[in-house]
Amino acid sequence: MSFNIFKHLNADEQEPMSSSEVEATATTNEPVSAKAEKIPVIETAHDDFDWSRDKRNVVAYSKDEKAKYDSVYDNTFKQINDGEMIQATIESLTKTDAVVNIGFKSDGLVSLNEFRDIPGGIKVGDIIEVMVVEKEDREGNLHLSRKSARITRAWERIMEVNKTGEIVTGLVTSKTKGGLIVDVFGMETFLPGSQIDVKPVTDYDQFVGKTMEFKVVKINETIKNAVVSHKALIESDIEAQRAQIIGKLEKGQVLEGTIKNITDFGAFLDLGGLDGLLYITDISWGRINHPTEVLKLDQKLNVVVLDFDDDKKRISLGLKQLTPHPWDTLAESLKEGEIIKGKVVNIEDYGAFLEIMPGVEGLVHVSEITWANTPINAKEFFKLGDEHEAKVVTLDKETRKMSLSIKQMTEDPWSTIENRFPEQSRHMGTVKNITPYGVFVELSTGIGGMIHISDLSWLKRFNNPNEYTKVGKEIEVIILSIDKEGRKLQLGHKQIEEDPWNSLETVFTIGSIHEGTVTKRDEKGGVIQLPYGLEGYAPARHLMKEDEKMIAADEVAKFMVIEFDRNDKRILLSHTRLWEQEKEEEKQVEIKEKKAEIEQTKKAVKNIQSKVEKTTLGDLGVLASLKAKMDGEESSTEGDQPAAE
Repeated sequence: MSFNIFKHLNADEQEPMSSSEVEATATTNEPVSAKAEKIPVIETAHDDFDWSRDKRNVVAYSKDEKAKYDSVYDNTFKQINDGEMIQATIESLTKTDAVVNIGFKSDGLVSLNEFRDIPGGIKVGDIIEVMVVEKEDREGNLHLSRKSARITRAWERIMEVNKTGEIVTGLVTSKTKGGLIVDVFGMETFLPGSQIDVKPVTDYDQFVGKTMEFKVVKINETIKNAVVSHKALIESDIEAQRAQIIGKLEKGQVLEGTIKNITDFGAFLDLGGLDGLLYITDISWGRINHPTEVLKLDQKLNVVVLDFDDDKKRISLGLKQLTPHPWDTLAESLKEGEIIKGKVVNIEDYGAFLEIMPGVEGLVHVSEITWANTPINAKEFFKLGDEHEAKVVTLDKETRKMSLSIKQMTEDPWSTIENRFPEQSRHMGTVKNITPYGVFVELSTGIGGMIHISDLSWLKRFNNPNEYTKVGKEIEVIILSIDKEGRKLQLGHKQIEEDPWNSLETVFTIGSIHEGTVTKRDEKGGVIQLPYGLEGYAPARHLMKEDEKMIAADEVAKFMVIEFDRNDKRILLSHTRLWEQEKEEEKQVEIKEKKAEIEQTKKAVKNIQSKVEKTTLGDLGVLASLKAKMDGEESSTEGDQPAAE
């Protein structure tokens, strides 16, 4: 302990200590009893010094001696500053605090709570490091903190290992939102959940209380916060293992792996620190829809290395390559002409693939489904998973291709087509397909033909055959012609009845008037529904009514036949001609009436002239005026007559 050499001697201590004794005593820091120590009182110029005391105890020193003693006194104390880190000795322990000596004029107290991290606790004489928080707080005490010292040293250490990349050990103390709290060097750091392991972790509690190794991956010097990662260490280990494995990889090498993830396109295998991809096409020689049909998570299996990339560190694996290709072990008994049974594993527009055995498939082309020449939709005929029997048409083991046929399992019905379906014979068929230009009708299995849209009806014109019939409906047809080589039948439906246009020509003569309904109308004209199921057409200018309005759709009116073409099955109609013709007839009647009136006037004049033998000058004037009037009316009437008259 430090002490003050400015002490008064007792009355019985008449001799002061020598300067060497004072100097030795001042450097020992040992407590000195009042009776043993003989400390001279140095003469001082302090105003508050009590000179009234016994003058025998006062010793006068020279200036050099006084300077020497001042130096000894100053060296007994340390100069400290706030925030300074100092080594301290534990002098004693209380129930709540540790009394520590830092060589200052007074001791400091440190709470025992700051020593909880020390196994077995602390004892008197232990050397610790503390930080000077305040040299003198409001109560005049020296404020020290071991915790602040530990945090400061920890932060300095963390900054250092962040630069060097050194691996540190920390204790996971608790769980927090998004991760864990880790004590590193006595400072709390954050371990994000994504940095715990290379695999996703959902249960954070299992790590609390564990001591683990970490790598400092991020620091914030402003708020003195650090982020650590355990995943980085695992990845570095994996990277080292990966480099070692890749260095020994060879194509065709067989490795053992564990399935760690399964996707739609394949499975990822852990090869002992290195991941490889097993594509779905390399799992089995046969077709599979999803890898889970064959593989399971955490399943161990042997795979062969198909390819690898040192730069991108990608490894392609194969499972089916560990067994011989099924085509290489195909039975010798399977030959062309054999009947086989297969399952539909794939359907395309051009046909379907039948799996004879895993890895061996044959194609049934759409042309080999039926003997009929009508178009076949493979996706409507086949269903995935269905089984079909088929005949082997071609077989090439070298190219591993096989073509199959379903229709060749039965006799070709076209070989006797003339006997079963002669020309002009009538049959009932089923509508199988409808196109904009015709209807495909099946008469028998493998036998069918087409009805052209123009051969559906004598009287009606259709924009599309589906206006007349639908798929699946029964329809009666007549065989118009047979193309045996082209496997085509030309069918007709309207030919079942006689052509009604021969007799309709006498009914719908040119100029005849019929009542009709406008069923369709556009800017160019309208379609008129006539009696007997017949349809006619009226151009737009022939749909004009007398009030200068167009006849609307669904409106009933009278129409005049202005053209009848039996060959082209066409009738042209006009409503406008009706009222125009009526007006013309009314005009002609009016002209005839005027002519009759003029003739009567002329006769009256002649009668008068024959009765008057002598005329006066006045009579002649009246007659001349009457004659001029009659001549004028006659010329006016002649001007109103048509040019033809």
